Amino acid sequence: MDLRNFDKESKSEYSSNQKLRARLRKVKPKALDERFAELHEKAFREINCLDCANCCKTTSPIFLNTDIDRLAKGFRMKSSAFIEEYLHRDEEGDFVLNSSPCTFLGADNKCLVYEDRPKACREYPHTNRKKMHGILELSLKNTLVCPAVFKIFQQIGDDYRK
Repeated sequence: MDLRNFDKESKSEYSSNQKLRARLRKVKPKALDERFAELHEKAFREINCLDCANCCKTTSPIFLNTDIDRLAKGFRMKSSAFIEEYLHRDEEGDFVLNSSPCTFLGADNKCLVYEDRPKACREYPHTNRKKMHGILELSLKNTLVCPAVFKIFQQIGDDYRK
């Protein structure tokens, strides 16, 4: 996957995707959830996250206390030491990584803490969950990060852009 082309194309389509997001708010919740789930499955049959890892290279997940405790245990450190070494609080007060790309991203794009990864990483990019209406803004932002989300927006746009 050519991330330079993805970056350029996703930015050029962002305004159009903003308008689409507004239209999607008017779609019945169950129908929207079903369409996103369908397109999510289709996108991930075609896109391999290990070919990209753009999410791990450019953004940080939010670390919940349970994530911190689990990872700290895996590293045989206290949670406070894990926080001190790897995390800081962002402007919303959430724990996030000190730097990107992710400290735990291997050279082969594999997660070095995959079994213990944060909940946000386990659920990313969130396009196959219920109540998509509640995360349309997040999904729109993720069109700039994840080629699969961008593709989903492009395909769902075929349904709802007019």
